[in-house]
Amino acid sequence: MFTRTESFNEFIRFYPAVTLIILFNLLIFLMTSLPILPGDTIFERLAGVNLYIMEGEVWRLATPIFVHSGFPHLLFNSFSLVLFGPALERMLGKAKFTAIYLLTGISANVATLFLEPMTYIHVGSSGAIFGLFGFYLAMILFRRGMLSKENSQTVMTIAAIGVIMTFVQPNINITAHIFGLIAGLLIGRLFLTKL
Repeated sequence: MFTRTESFNEFIRFYPAVTLIILFNLLIFLMTSLPILPGDTIFERLAGVNLYIMEGEVWRLATPIFVHSGFPHLLFNSFSLVLFGPALERMLGKAKFTAIYLLTGISANVATLFLEPMTYIHVGSSGAIFGLFGFYLAMILFRRGMLSKENSQTVMTIAAIGVIMTFVQPNINITAHIFGLIAGLLIGRLFLTKL
């Protein structure tokens, strides 16, 4: 389920939502060094800045999901998405998968807005990726038959490691990770009761 054996072309064909998200992340990353205005960059226009959000730049609740602070940041989040996104996209379909990814990422950024200082700046798709983990956890807790025991153990282990690493690594948006996970769990609970 979490092992990728597809060719590059098969991956694109089977998982169009995951592919487009990764492509969009990569394009935004490549564009972050292009100046828009003197002294202004795409990174600065799209990053989550709590003060600017409160001043009306509400797009910054969504755009940080696609902006990364460096190539290792982009690579790690893309790798996580390649591992854990395809199975969920296959189960839910591309539209529902994309909606869950965006809703959990935005929820993580809303929590960041209200719980972090006004000067706080944040970027990255980790909140949305933790949202996927939360959705998987909802499957484990409320719809046990959707995942095998082995896959459930894998999800639980990776989620636990992810939460631990959230508190160990420097420069991590702890609020986004935790509230992305919670949002995924709650959305999963609501969604899975309707199946």
